Amino acid sequence: MNRKKLFLETYGCQMNFSDSEIVVSILKDNNYDLTQEYKEADIILMNTCSIRDHAEQRVLNRLNEFKSLRNKKPEVLIGIIGCMAERMKDDLLNKENVDLVIGPDAYRDIPKLIEEKISKGQKAINVVLSNIETYDDINPIRYDSNGISAFISIMRGCENFCSYCVVPYTRGKERSRNPKTIIKEAQDLFDKGYREITLLGQNVNSYKWEENNESVDFPELLEQTALISNLLRIRFATSHPKDLSDKLLHTISRHENICDFIHLPFQSGNSRILEKMNRGYNRDWYLNRIHAIKTIIPNCGLSTDVIAGFCSETEEEHQDTLSLMKEVGYDFAYMFKYSERPNTYAWKKYEDDIPEAIKGRRLQEVIDLQQELSLQSNKKDIGKTFNVLVEGTSKKSKERLVGRNSQNKVIIFDKKNYKAGDYVNVKVINCTAATLLGEAI
Repeated sequence: MNRKKLFLETYGCQMNFSDSEIVVSILKDNNYDLTQEYKEADIILMNTCSIRDHAEQRVLNRLNEFKSLRNKKPEVLIGIIGCMAERMKDDLLNKENVDLVIGPDAYRDIPKLIEEKISKGQKAINVVLSNIETYDDINPIRYDSNGISAFISIMRGCENFCSYCVVPYTRGKERSRNPKTIIKEAQDLFDKGYREITLLGQNVNSYKWEENNESVDFPELLEQTALISNLLRIRFATSHPKDLSDKLLHTISRHENICDFIHLPFQSGNSRILEKMNRGYNRDWYLNRIHAIKTIIPNCGLSTDVIAGFCSETEEEHQDTLSLMKEVGYDFAYMFKYSERPNTYAWKKYEDDIPEAIKGRRLQEVIDLQQELSLQSNKKDIGKTFNVLVEGTSKKSKERLVGRNSQNKVIIFDKKNYKAGDYVNVKVINCTAATLLGEAI
């Protein structure tokens, strides 16, 4: 039997890339092989993100690009999967060149939906959200990996209902994977030569698995994963400040191979705005968690998410965001201006009343400040020596290697005889705002 060809594009967060690996595994077991050239494909799937309007527009623009292929190759199937499929199902079904619309809990049904489209000639859809689906029995195919670093999804869904966020509506109820399947997947990756694993969830801190009077929380899962081998580095994303426990911080501090790095979104430095965002904490709570991190894990790297120009934000409240950034001193940040998302609480109840020009100016101030903070942070590392996991060759020079330290900072250094997967002690001799430059010692 001739195997068919799948072309898969992934948009958005690490969770989507992890989901794409699951989709490739499912389709590989159903007579499909991955291709890097969409013109060769029998089916094109786009794994989508709805967290911002810009992400959705990119997908729609790309969809238009596939029209010319459809004219030349009318039998090719085109599908939208993931969060955008869930949120925009009716609009997508009305598009001429969309054949499949499949939500994030329906990936197991993709082969059946493909056959339904082929046999019946009608568009196929499944966007039903599940209370139990975790894909924990599927071994993801790491098709776009460097062979060193991999993601493991430990939970799905979200129940925080931040007022600006569409994720609870597109990914459904929060549910955690059986820890035994997670440890098995991590052990398998280590045996195959992977040396770094990132445990993924919308809010990993709320991971909780219970069965037959047995329970495992996130600090316990993290420790079990770390015990696989001292040669396996463990990272995780994303933490929610309201659930960040001292138990988790002490777990990190006990294990050298759990990376000293936490991504802790704060979104706004003002307590009134945080309440309006339904974040579940205020400024003082957040800074208390930062103090705990710096006390228990003194060399911990910190990154964050920031939203500029949320509904009704005043200039003084924007300044509170800048002052919090200065007080914490983040290593880097993901920074956005507020993007109204349909059907969220903010979309229904709040006026998006900050003019785009002001949003843009506030965002630029956030970006400029973070550039300064990143440079200051990196300058402090000059003269220090870090244990770096080599990820591969630098894009700018074949004579240089690139890797990251425990604090998740990128370090470029001389190649010598090292290779991907090696641990190398590197002394930092210079830096930019984005990168540390060093020499192996």
